[in-house]
Amino acid sequence: MISKEPIPLDAVAATPVLAGLNGAALALLEREGLYHHFRADEVVVREGEPGHSLYILVEGEVEVIKNLESEHAVPLAVLHARTFFGEMCVIDPVPRAATVYAITPVKAIEIKAATLHHLATQMPEQFSIVILNIARDMARRLRKLDEAYAAKT
Repeated sequence: MISKEPIPLDAVAATPVLAGLNGAALALLEREGLYHHFRADEVVVREGEPGHSLYILVEGEVEVIKNLESEHAVPLAVLHARTFFGEMCVIDPVPRAATVYAITPVKAIEIKAATLHHLATQMPEQFSIVILNIARDMARRLRKLDEAYAAKT
């Protein structure tokens, strides 16, 4: 459910993916972002569906699962407040790569690709910070998956 309450700017600013952004950039994200509430066991995004946004977790936990609706479901991660997901659809506009569902009640901020485009055109140096932070986190996640895969072989 999309909330009518204002996005908590302190939660946005405290998220590592947005670390280093100035007040004007944070204000743009606050203005254009959507604040969602999800119940426990509710699907936030579904693998294979179109996606054009990333989500920042403000409260709660989600699980990221590949092939959720098959007998070969693979849990990839459990994410907590101050983390994000959905970034691959913002970088490369293809269908969602995994399903994310709420383990607990969740509050999350949705940042659409269009909002990041506004940031890029209005404040390119601030956009660069976000993209670099996303790249760092993606590298960290890939490294973790590589280590888990290597440990199984």
